[in-house]
Amino acid sequence: MATIALLFFPLGMAFAASSDLLTMRISNKLVLLLVVGFCITAMAINLPLQQFAMHVVAALIVLVAGFTFFALRWVGGGDAKLAAATALWLGFGLTLPYLVYAAVLGGVLTLLILALRRLPLTPFLARYRWLERLHDRKSGIPYGIALALAGLLTYSNSVIFERLSA
Repeated sequence: MATIALLFFPLGMAFAASSDLLTMRISNKLVLLLVVGFCITAMAINLPLQQFAMHVVAALIVLVAGFTFFALRWVGGGDAKLAAATALWLGFGLTLPYLVYAAVLGGVLTLLILALRRLPLTPFLARYRWLERLHDRKSGIPYGIALALAGLLTYSNSVIFERLSA
């Protein structure tokens, strides 16, 4: 059971990244599943109430900031919700490193996609709808990829990971 709990977050991140890449959407159901999964995992490892509350505070701060950025059209709504759900898993102490990783990885991802958009899309690749959309200069950047990778990079330092892998 501990292995399932240990892999729940990484699998959720992988699904979020692939979903954003292929569809430019991050499902509300996935975000809700991550939140519920955290609550169940926190209870299973007997996370102290004060620590649980700090995880919730971190998630709420990221959610408010994320929706501010969404209102400014800097990020998508799914990205804002995914970042908050990820902060919930990581806790207050790891939220800043997570956001720094996400910013750096997101910048690299953006530069790579912008560079690729300058190259012609071959007919062979154009038959894949997601590649065509990714290549479209009017399309956004699937930032959920960077958010998920940043979450995976930070997860192994989290209290949740440490307690589940002990």
